Amino acid sequence: MRVVIAEDNVLLSAGLELLLGTKGIEVAAIVTDRPALVEAVAEYRPDALIVDVRLPPSFRDEGIRAALELRRAHPGLPVLVLSQYVEKVYARELLADGRGGVGYLLKDRVSRVSEFVDGLRRVCAGGTVMDPEVIAQLLAGGTSAVGTLTGREREVLTLMAQGLGNHDIGKRLFITDNAVHKHIGNIFAKLGLPPAEGGHRRVLAVLAYLDSA
Repeated sequence: MRVVIAEDNVLLSAGLELLLGTKGIEVAAIVTDRPALVEAVAEYRPDALIVDVRLPPSFRDEGIRAALELRRAHPGLPVLVLSQYVEKVYARELLADGRGGVGYLLKDRVSRVSEFVDGLRRVCAGGTVMDPEVIAQLLAGGTSAVGTLTGREREVLTLMAQGLGNHDIGKRLFITDNAVHKHIGNIFAKLGLPPAEGGHRRVLAVLAYLDSA
């Protein structure tokens, strides 16, 4: 696997490069701004991007906006956002894209190296990896239909957004596979969304619905 990192914190980017190298993941380039990121993608054709939300010069949303632009130019390009901040509008747009893997992890909540590397591999393989706090903020203040979900249904939706399948959701919540299936059916019925194969695709459909509201 070959990745490009867009991160202006030198210590963090160097640490990521060292960490990924020990796991057999090549860091083709480390860049600190949008123009350099665009050039690196064109030159190295990476398997995935690791992008901070805020990059120079304004340190607002340059990183995630660049990621969206690159996914439009290179449909399906896997992107893992690693940041201290949740940019809800851009995060929803990134998720609603529906093409290729996507992840959004918060720097101060990544507690284990193995979890981060596993998340990156899942994104590279076309999966979805979301920090529960990101999902909570995306769902907050959503449509009235979202407000009709029960507490358990929201828990199931959050775990779906993290890329967990039905069986793993059941293990996490200590409920049966049939119960998980029933909750998922209720979620889509309440949101007016038809079920689809693949947990992360169903979550992308939900978030696309929220974004269009």
